[in-house]
Parts: sequence; C-alpha cells; structure tokens
Amino acid sequence: MASHTVTTTYKKDMQFETDSPTGYKTLIDTSPENGGHNDGMGPKALMLSSLAGCTGLDIVFVLNKMRVDIPKFKMEVKGELTEEHPKYYHKVWLDYHFYGDNLDETKIQKAVDLSESTYCGVMEMFRKFSTLEVGVHFHKDNA
Repeated sequence: MASHTVTTTYKKDMQFETDSPTGYKTLIDTSPENGGHNDGMGPKALMLSSLAGCTGLDIVFVLNKMRVDIPKFKMEVKGELTEEHPKYYHKVWLDYHFYGDNLDETKIQKAVDLSESTYCGVMEMFRKFSTLEVGVHFHKDNA
C-alpha cells in the first residue's frame, strides 16, 4: 500500500517549513492579524491548491495521451468555510478555464470528467467533507 510522509518544521513566529516526499520545500504562514507575516501559503489555501494541482496534472496527462494541445489552461478554486470551529471548507467551487482558438472541447471535457470520476484522489478527499461544484469554461485565445 502506498504512503507519503512529510516533515514540517517550526521556523519562527507562526511560520513553518514543510517538505514533500520528493524533498521540495514550501513555507506555511498566516496573516499578521493571526501572528504571522504572510510569508507562505496558509494551510487551508494550500488544500485548495492541492485540489487544483491534482486535477490539473490528471487533465494534462490525459490530454497529452489524446494528443490534444492546450495553449493556456488555468483553474480557479474557491472554498467557503463553516462559521463554527473547527472551520473547514463545506462548499468548494472549481472552475476550469481553457483558452485557445481551436480547442477540442469534447476531448477536454472527457479529460476533466476522467479526472473527476477516476483519477483525482484529492478531489475524492474533498468530497468526504464538502460539496463540490465544477464548471468548465472555454475561451477564445484573445480572452
């Protein structure tokens, strides 16, 4: 069974450094009103980035296999926190934006669907505690 281990080390004030299983390091911090300096990603925002990264990697992988070119692609993820503690994302919006003049919308949609239904483990984790709304948007290259 696969597993991952990360090590997170306290640096100063409210800042931590965390590593990935491959050794890449990133800073975690919080806002000044919470004692930090905004010198790193917040833990909850890092979760939203993980969702985008997971599904984005899936989509690019699938589209490469299909030999579909995507000149420009981005994702916007918004999470709504609960009012009570512990605050967590109870509702999440994930919007995919694809840009280009000759996009193969059918194959792109298929890649998105495969990520959502089969490949993206982070998305599956989010479904355990939040409602997920997904949108796919196609834009001309000049947009």
